Amino acid sequence: CPVNCSCGHSSLTPGRQARQDPPEPLSPPAQACAEMATVPNGFNIDTPRWDQSTFMGRLKHFFNITDPRTVLVPEEELDRAKALVEGCRAGLVPPGSSQEQLLYAKKLYDSAFHPDSGEKMNLIGRMSFQVPGGMALTGCMLQFYRTVPAVVFWQWVNQSFNAVVNYTNRNAASPISLRQIGVAYVMATSTALATAVGLNLYTKRAPPLLARWVPFAAVAAANCVNLPLMRQQEIINGVTVTDKDNNELGRSRRAAVKGITQVVVSRIAMAAPGMIILPVIMERLEKFAFMQRIRVLHMPLQVLLSGGFLLFMVPAACALFPQRCSLALADLEPELRDSIVAKHRDEVLHVYFNKGL
Repeated sequence: CPVNCSCGHSSLTPGRQARQDPPEPLSPPAQACAEMATVPNGFNIDTPRWDQSTFMGRLKHFFNITDPRTVLVPEEELDRAKALVEGCRAGLVPPGSSQEQLLYAKKLYDSAFHPDSGEKMNLIGRMSFQVPGGMALTGCMLQFYRTVPAVVFWQWVNQSFNAVVNYTNRNAASPISLRQIGVAYVMATSTALATAVGLNLYTKRAPPLLARWVPFAAVAAANCVNLPLMRQQEIINGVTVTDKDNNELGRSRRAAVKGITQVVVSRIAMAAPGMIILPVIMERLEKFAFMQRIRVLHMPLQVLLSGGFLLFMVPAACALFPQRCSLALADLEPELRDSIVAKHRDEVLHVYFNKGL
């Protein structure tokens, strides 16, 4: 079956992600494109495999879709995964498709395509790129913290990376102009630099460990500025809220504020363990004679250790709050609440929306 066949026939090769006992790639004959099979009874590809109302369920879900190995999957294979998922939603799949193959296609789809627009996200902005990208930046920020030029450079690089991630994972139903993106980028970068440089100068006479924590303070401060500004259209115009059956009910600014606040908390939590605990580890390791002799390995070691923290913290931070966020009807803006009550009476008690990542 050709790659661009509209039937969604996939030749996905889950073995590329180095899983144990990967499912075999689909290989029905070419004529199968004209004879699509129906989806297995009771299988809904959009139903999460794990209970999203619990932290552990969300943790397993995000471990799956933030798997850094998916960044190595070729673009063609991602496109085939999308075609297979869309075909499955329509109730038709290539003959011989196993449930495991369908779930693997959904994993690739969730890792690379935006949940609102369905568009392919840029590689740097995907949550699956947070481990390789974040570990390099975190390791460098923690290593080069002693001089002002180094602090300025690495904070600028980090905020550039964060701006791409924040824009990529916004609620896509709320478009943002290039001017607003530019303002958000400049403000977040300025906040990070001011915090980092200011604290760096302030801690010159402080214990060495305090100076090592300056990058985290800068990252936390910048996140509090970067995210709200990058997603300001959601705060200004509101985000689309729905009932439990995904029927649109209107737009809410209060829902946008709740979603963005939760994402800010998640982003800070994502960086906290590595940027707080790792300096303590390095402070102790550097007292050993062998570490003092091989200073050239300090940065690679910090990068690797940062990756170890992020490998767990990226899915854990994403799992702190449900992706499909809810808000009580009583907490909505009065005009929107009255509109919903007038149309649905007491049938709607909560509204739901995508908070972004």
